[in-house]
Amino acid sequence: MNLLKKIVIISCAAFLVQGCAEEKKESSEASNQEKSTQQNSQTIYLIGDSTMANYADDYEPGKDYMETRYPVTGWGQVFQEFFVKDSLAEVKNIIHSDSVIVDDRARGGRSTRTFFQEGRWRSVFENLKENDVVIMQFGHNDAAEDKTERYVDIEGYKEFLRLFVSQSREKGATPIILTPVARNYPWEDGHLQNVHGEYDQAPKDIAKEMNVELIDLNQLSMDYFSKKGKDFVTENYFMNLPAGKYEAYPDGQKDNTHFQPKGAEAIAQLVFNELKKINTK
Repeated sequence: MNLLKKIVIISCAAFLVQGCAEEKKESSEASNQEKSTQQNSQTIYLIGDSTMANYADDYEPGKDYMETRYPVTGWGQVFQEFFVKDSLAEVKNIIHSDSVIVDDRARGGRSTRTFFQEGRWRSVFENLKENDVVIMQFGHNDAAEDKTERYVDIEGYKEFLRLFVSQSREKGATPIILTPVARNYPWEDGHLQNVHGEYDQAPKDIAKEMNVELIDLNQLSMDYFSKKGKDFVTENYFMNLPAGKYEAYPDGQKDNTHFQPKGAEAIAQLVFNELKKINTK
C-alpha cells in the first residue's frame, strides 16, 4: 500500500471517529437537557373520574381514540394547552418553574375509594415531588348508590379526600380540592341546578377543615352553563350526538354528563382561571 493510500485511510478513519464522538456528545447533551427540563418542571397531577380523564392518551391500549371514543373529551385532556410559556405568568403564585407537565391520572368510573384501592393514588404519591400540584375532582361515582362496586358513603368520601390531601402535603406538594363538575340536569327557570347533593358539600367541608385550596367547580360550571343556555350546552358541550356523525357513535348518543371538546375546553378554562387566584408562596 503506497503512502498516499495510507494517509487517505487514516484521515477517513479519524474523521469517522470524530463524527461518532460529536454525535454521541450531541445525543448526550440533548438527553441531559431533557432530564434537566423534567427536573425543573412542576407537575400538575389530575386525579378523578371520567369528566377529567384524557381519552386520547392511550386510554384503551391498542384502540384508536378517533374510531372508538371521539368526540368524548375530559377537561384534563385539554388542560396542558393552558400552560404554554406565555401564560405561566398568570399562575405565577402557584407555578414556580418555567415549565409545567400536566399528568392526567383520572379514570372513568372511579370514586375516591376505587382510585385508591386500584393503586392509582399510590402511583401518584410515589412520584410526587416538592412544589407539584395535585388537583382532585371526585363525587360523580362516589355518589352512585346503585353501583356498589364504586359507591362510597359521605364519611368514606371525606376520609379519602383527607388521605389525598395529607399525603400530598407529606411530599411537599400542593393539594387542591374541586367540587364535582355539574351534569346537564336538572334545569329550573333557565338555570342549571345542583345534582350532587351532599357530595358537593363534602369537599367544601374538608377544604375548610384542612385549610386546603378549594375550587367550587360545581357552582362555577352551573353558572357558566346557565349563561350559555340549556339548548346550547346540550348540543355543543355535552355528549348529545346525532346518528351518523361520528364513527364511534353510529346511532348517536344522549349523554348529559360527559363532554365534547368545546365543553371540556370551557371547564378547563374555568379551572385555570381559578388557579390564577391561588397563592402558595
